[in-house]
Amino acid sequence: MNPRLFFAAALFAALCSPLLAEDVVILQLEKKGSPLAPLVIELFEAEAPKHASNFKKLVAKGFYNKTSIHRILPNALVQMGDPISRQKNMVDLGTGGPGYTLAPEIRHKHTEAVVGMGRLPDKINPGRLSNGSQFYITLRALPELDGTQTVFGKITQGMDVLRELGNAPTDTNDAPVDRVVIRRATVVPKEKVATSTPPPRPSKLGWWSRLTGSIPKLF
Repeated sequence: MNPRLFFAAALFAALCSPLLAEDVVILQLEKKGSPLAPLVIELFEAEAPKHASNFKKLVAKGFYNKTSIHRILPNALVQMGDPISRQKNMVDLGTGGPGYTLAPEIRHKHTEAVVGMGRLPDKINPGRLSNGSQFYITLRALPELDGTQTVFGKITQGMDVLRELGNAPTDTNDAPVDRVVIRRATVVPKEKVATSTPPPRPSKLGWWSRLTGSIPKLF
């Protein structure tokens, strides 16, 4: 389906519906002014109810609109949700949030295509409180992150787009050279979207330590 038509239909459904437990979130990404295929996020309402509810509320009030992907670790994850990413001055990029944190709900493992909430590292955040808005999406299984971050959803559509973005050129701060913007995020009843869970991809032993040398700072 044409990305613009898909998003228009989803937006209409969102405007006509209250927030429900069966809702999904749709992110419409844009690169160089051209729309990409939408991302559909199914939320883990039972495993991470506070994070799922918070995410839907931020989406519903337009918090994520016009923010951008600000971090890419090749073949590992993409990170977004920082309101500072709207600004021209990117000195503090990666440190923004909604002004509050969330208590951890660490239950789900980091399999491929899951959505987790970023946070500061244990040294300065021993309670493992989540940032509140910044989130990341895994491009493959990341067992090194199991038990350390709250996973609150999964991608059911759009992983091909994310895998392609995961290999995009980045600058010295891991930000994509070509800005990728969340043009709009909406909450839509699940039954309005035909979803399909992406098949798992094989992981490579030790790839994470070779890539970064340690578990990343996800805030």
